[in-house]
Amino acid sequence: MTSTQSVSFDQTIPAILVLEDGRHFRGTSFGATGETFGEAVFSTGMSGYQETLTDPSYHRQVVIATAPHIGNTGWNDEDDESSRIWVAGYVVRDPARIPSNWRSVRSLDDELRSQGIVGISEVDTRALTRHLRERGAMRVGISTETLDPQALLAKVLEQPGMEGANLVDDVTVPETKVVAAIGEKKFTVAAIDLGIKAMTPAQMARRGIEVHVLPATATLDDVKAVNPDGVFFSNGPGDPATADAQVGLLQGVLDAGLPYFGICFGNQLFGRALGFGTYKLKYGHRGINQPVMDRTTRKVEITAHNHGFAVDAPLDRATETPYGNATVSHVCLNDDVVEGLELHRDDQLVGFSVQYHPEAAAGPHDADYLFDRFVQMMQGGTTPREATLERSIKHEPPAPSRAPASAGSGLRSGEDEVSTTAITQEN
Repeated sequence: MTSTQSVSFDQTIPAILVLEDGRHFRGTSFGATGETFGEAVFSTGMSGYQETLTDPSYHRQVVIATAPHIGNTGWNDEDDESSRIWVAGYVVRDPARIPSNWRSVRSLDDELRSQGIVGISEVDTRALTRHLRERGAMRVGISTETLDPQALLAKVLEQPGMEGANLVDDVTVPETKVVAAIGEKKFTVAAIDLGIKAMTPAQMARRGIEVHVLPATATLDDVKAVNPDGVFFSNGPGDPATADAQVGLLQGVLDAGLPYFGICFGNQLFGRALGFGTYKLKYGHRGINQPVMDRTTRKVEITAHNHGFAVDAPLDRATETPYGNATVSHVCLNDDVVEGLELHRDDQLVGFSVQYHPEAAAGPHDADYLFDRFVQMMQGGTTPREATLERSIKHEPPAPSRAPASAGSGLRSGEDEVSTTAITQEN
């Protein structure tokens, strides 16, 4: 499909959405016809739906787009964050009939149908979102086959919830993949794939890091076999309370003294490895406009999020752990949820994690300095964050940021010539 062709979805096929508390919404079919079930969550991003849909962290979730107009840029073959769409279903208010973007090769509806993703359109997504904000994320069903609300509700109530769900094995790579460093190789990183997004190893690769993406079943011996300079745990779906094997692996990594960096699920597992608990948020953080404060520099970053669980760690004090001194480094300004952790040993930073997505695909680039910080930690020098704090104390101007991609390059701002699909899930 070219960007000038109209979308072929049939708005005459009725569809229904039913929440586990019995509330229902009627609309029309969007994407594949049929029936689907999952956890109803909403995402506040006004753009980046392709990256959202292909993010493995959304596995078994039905995503409601709060932006009313979805699909206007169509679908391209460059921005996928994995090899497939992972959402269980998609809910939109007003799907674009004509995609308009020079990179578009087909419509969003075409892609949903080709991958068998059931969706619903012409739904009052504002009312649906307000309902979830008041009542919390819950199980949901979408159907073009069972149009009686009570009959579909009975099916919804048979579905498992997200608490206690171990989904990592569904999304991880089946075997190790290597993403080569761009230019001179400076470091080797063992990245545990818990649902990794393609932009993450791409961000590392352009910093001279050779990334060995290991399956979630990797052992400490597997990690050490890579001879890594650092270890990374990725984002991913499900309840972190179920990931005991990965927590044990991370504790082994910390015992071995390897520098650690974690994102999202990797932040939650870092918290568990340090002795903290995790809990389920009422409706989670999902979108590309979440304000987070760095508690050391007091700098506020606008960040991309996708998480329904959080770390239960004290904000008012440091915690002594078997691996060093742990502190909460970042908090969400909307609700004070823990958004980052640091681990120091002998006054040296030896591990850190953030709950949000600094690879920002899609999203703002406020936090991509964290990849530079990982590099500095592996070098054993002052981290960018510490250097920023020193400059703020001395009232020095910040160092210049990287220049954005040139106009017409076809790359998102700040990207080098590296495919974001360098690592994909093959399930």
